[in-house]
Order: sequence, then structure tokens, then C-alpha cells
Amino acid sequence: MTHVPVMTAEVVDFLRPSRGGLFVDCTVGLGGHARALLEAGAARVIGLDRDRDALARARETLAPWTDRVELVHADYRTLDDVLDARRIAQIDGALADLGVSSLQFDAAGRGFSFQRDEPLDMRMDQSAGETAADLVARASERELADAIFQYGEERFSRRIARALVGARAEAPIDTTGRLATIVRRAIPRRGPTRIDTATRTFQALRIWVNRELDGLDRFVESAARRLRAGARLVVITFHSLEDRIVKHTLRALQQRDGSMQVLTKKPLVPHDSEVDRNPRARSAKLRAAERMS
Repeated sequence: MTHVPVMTAEVVDFLRPSRGGLFVDCTVGLGGHARALLEAGAARVIGLDRDRDALARARETLAPWTDRVELVHADYRTLDDVLDARRIAQIDGALADLGVSSLQFDAAGRGFSFQRDEPLDMRMDQSAGETAADLVARASERELADAIFQYGEERFSRRIARALVGARAEAPIDTTGRLATIVRRAIPRRGPTRIDTATRTFQALRIWVNRELDGLDRFVESAARRLRAGARLVVITFHSLEDRIVKHTLRALQQRDGSMQVLTKKPLVPHDSEVDRNPRARSAKLRAAERMS
């Protein structure tokens, strides 16, 4: 299993680690972006992730820089707590790559993908919280429909929710294969489609399970406050809901008092050559901003 970090060249270009200093990779994943920052001159990197398996892999990736790296099991939204615990007031750059890593998608038993039939988990932090199976079992039909529509932007959300409620009355929906089959049968057939018809529902449940949109605006504000003058924040998103929150929050910070300047009028997207090498990069959007004072 090969992990390919997304838009690494653009991340390094915006964050300018050649100046040295302390950078925080708020979603360190398997360590690819952190490694690029260290190779480009970052003096120190703190890496956060709520997935213990990812941290273990990141520790291997970053082994040559153990004296310059600290890895922390923490949600990126607790950035202030992590820095306060270390008495760090300001940082020289921050990155948040909000995508699901190849480890999470590909590793058996995580339940993020319908490519295999496995337990319906979907938690990024498997040490806490409800699984997707738990949510599907307890949520009302309306709650399911609303979540699938809001987080998956799925226009057949009501049909799918009705089908899920009917199916769970017969037997638990506790595997990815069973969930995918129910969703596909609930959606009217209209010829070939570019993506599997279960994709939007899987995205919606993943976002719901991990509360991926909750507090994202507050995280962006917190990260911006921690930057030194001249330091930058880079955020990479993978669906329109996240990108919209990041865009509006950065714009509001710029308009509020001018302390932040948005560097990306429109989000950057990967070059075609990168998408050819790494198809999972195709949905990535990168936004960046700089602390002015």
C-alpha cells in the first residue's frame, strides 16, 4: 500500500519551510506532508492525528527526524489545547489535509470503502465514538434522510433512508457490502454513472460519524490566531461542504480586521499529471492565507 500525499509541491511553496521554524501538520496522516516540510528546511514539526494507526505509520515515515518531530494523538480541532500544553504561543505555519488517507480507505476492517465486505465502522479514531453501523441502527428515517442529503448531497436521500429503515427491521446493517447493496437498490437506474451510486451515502455517513464539519470554522480561526506575522495556513479539502466553510471563514478573517490575507482567490486544484499518478487527488482543493500582523 503506497501513500501519496496530495499537492505536496504547492504545500511546500505556500508554507515556505526553508525559513526554518515550527510547523504544525494538524492532520499528519501517514507523514508525507510532514516529511516534505522537514526535507525543505522546517526546524520542527508537530503532527496531530486522531487515528492511532496513521500515527504509527507516520512514526515510521518520519523516523530520520525523530529529534525534530513530535506526534500527538489528537483531533485537529484541539489545536489550541495541544499548543497550550506545550506552552507554544505562535507557530511558523500550519497545514490541514482533511482527506481520508489511503491507509483508512485500503486497510481491512475500517469500513470506509465498499470495495470489500467488512464491518461498517468508518471511525477515524477507533478508540471512541459510535460506528456507522451504530448510527444506521439508531437514527430515525428523517435523521438518516437529512444526513445523507446534507453531507452526501444525495437527491435520493429519502428513498435511501426509507430503504435502510425497512432493511434494518429484517436484519442489522452492519457491513459495507449490505449497506452498499441496499443503497444501490434504492436508487432508480438511469444508465451508466461516473461514480458508484453508493458513494454519496458512504461519504455522508463518514462525515456524520467523524463530525467532519463540526468546528471546522473554529479550527481555521484558531490556527490563524496562532500564526506569527508572515506565517501561513494551508487547508486541503475534498468535498464542497468543507471547501465552502474554509473559504467563508478565511474571507471573514480577512474582512474583519485585515490581519489575514487570503492568498488563493480561487482554490488550487491538482495538475492533471498528479491526478494521473494519484486518482484520489482529483477532488482536492487547496486554500491558503497569510498572517499580516
